[in-house]
Amino acid sequence: MASRVRRHMRIRKRLEGSAEIPRLAVFRSHLHIYAQLVDDATGCTLCGTSTLDPALKEALVGKKKSEKSRLVGMRIAEIAQGRGIQKVGFDRGGYLYHGRVRALAEGAREGGLQF
Repeated sequence: MASRVRRHMRIRKRLEGSAEIPRLAVFRSHLHIYAQLVDDATGCTLCGTSTLDPALKEALVGKKKSEKSRLVGMRIAEIAQGRGIQKVGFDRGGYLYHGRVRALAEGAREGGLQF
């Protein structure tokens, strides 16, 4: 836990979201994965989604966690496209770019977001 927080602080020193290019922040729990677009200049969350999103409920049934993460990535890209957001900065939250975090990033790219 402490090493993840140190990695996250290292990432956050270099990465700051704005209204034009928000930060795509990822949080991974044991069962779920969460993604949100954050504007650090104003300190507000522009939009967010997770595996708990009612719009994804039927699509997630019977899938593995990495497959669910890819669908969450595609959903956040869809929401961002609706708000006119094309480019984001990817904040992996101190997690290794592997497994569910990587699947979410690839899903967001498939959905049309540019990192």
